[in-house]
Amino acid sequence: MRVKLLTLGCRVNEAETEAWARDLHAQGHRLCTPGEAADLVVVNTCAVTREALRKSGQMLRRCRREDPQARLVVSGCAVSLPGSLIGSAPGLSQTANLVIPNADKDRLVDEASRYLGTPGGPGPAVQVDTASLMARSRQRAFLKVQDGCRHRCAYCVTTLARGEERSRPTQDVVAEVRTLTALGIDEVLLTGVHLGGYGSDRAGEDLISLIRALLAETPIRRLRLGSLEPWAIPEGPQAGFWDLFGTGRLLPHLHLPIQSGSDTVLRRMARRGRARDLLALVGAGRGAVADLNLTTDIIAGYPGESEAEWQETIDLVERIGFGGVHVFAFSAHPGTRAAGLPDQVPVEVRQQRARQLRRIAAGLRSRALTRLVGRCVEVLVEGGDGPVAPSAPRLGYTPSYLPVRIRGLSSPIGPGARIRRVRLTGVSADGEALEAIED
Repeated sequence: MRVKLLTLGCRVNEAETEAWARDLHAQGHRLCTPGEAADLVVVNTCAVTREALRKSGQMLRRCRREDPQARLVVSGCAVSLPGSLIGSAPGLSQTANLVIPNADKDRLVDEASRYLGTPGGPGPAVQVDTASLMARSRQRAFLKVQDGCRHRCAYCVTTLARGEERSRPTQDVVAEVRTLTALGIDEVLLTGVHLGGYGSDRAGEDLISLIRALLAETPIRRLRLGSLEPWAIPEGPQAGFWDLFGTGRLLPHLHLPIQSGSDTVLRRMARRGRARDLLALVGAGRGAVADLNLTTDIIAGYPGESEAEWQETIDLVERIGFGGVHVFAFSAHPGTRAAGLPDQVPVEVRQQRARQLRRIAAGLRSRALTRLVGRCVEVLVEGGDGPVAPSAPRLGYTPSYLPVRIRGLSSPIGPGARIRRVRLTGVSADGEALEAIED
């Protein structure tokens, strides 16, 4: 059976979709090539903002137009909330053949196979080839190790859609990383809804012990962490978190979603930690880890946010010097406490603040890129395998997760030859990436 997998939203969704790809292939199905008609379409939806909900609906309608004969399986946050997208949007309740809520995602492949029939029964997992495994020919695998969140931030709809915390056993994660490396994957990114909460439901396991096991028991060349709440990072040298980066295999990039730089706004958000805590954490990290790149998420125009509070966020972002900022204008979700808060900021003010911060973030990113010019670093080259013309640029990422456009790669890209040492020669004209040549 020809299968098309589509994903919206976060890296957790992407990790789930990649796992489905592996399992579907092992059961004898085949991922579609671009433009090929599908027998089965699986859509992993998102509901983090109203725009994400709108895009999820658009994607479902497009799938039905483009593959009218295909069976459509829909999962994700947009179908897991009370009054879900499928149940409430006109016409969409008849669009899907099978709806799998988040709580049942681990059974999606088996449920879809029972409902649609398998072509020839299970096939050995070792037959999976990387080209068909990764929908975008990525040499980096996203691996979900944890789901759900025990915290209740006032604005967060993901908690409602994902439920309580659940962690995979450490040895299951170790085994999967070993399999991925055997398939030629050079870099694994660990992700979860609340990654720092890994092990909260498992005695004797936590994120630090998981990382240590992966570094000690697998040959993975590069290990990366997904979004990590700042207050979930163990404090103090005795915790040993910063020591993990000393091997060079745990990569020096952390995405810390602070959401606001104002303590009063953070209290209204029901967020843990305060600005001073973040500054102390950043100081400790940069003192311990060379070239540590920090990125973040910010919500602009949270209910009740004054101009002074917004300025506190601007000041903190500039003081820390984030290498990347994802900015979201506040979006009220029914069912969250934030949706019912007084003093909702006008939409035009939210959007103006978001635009202001994006301009500042662009300048910070340019400075982060410029600091590396002249250096030699190892870059994971993205894209398909095979030879490339010397004049053709290839996209890659530094260990600190800054994008690089590389020229002069005349030798083939393939297993064992995707991590290349390059010299960073400048910043691209659009300010979005570093330029490089092979060293």
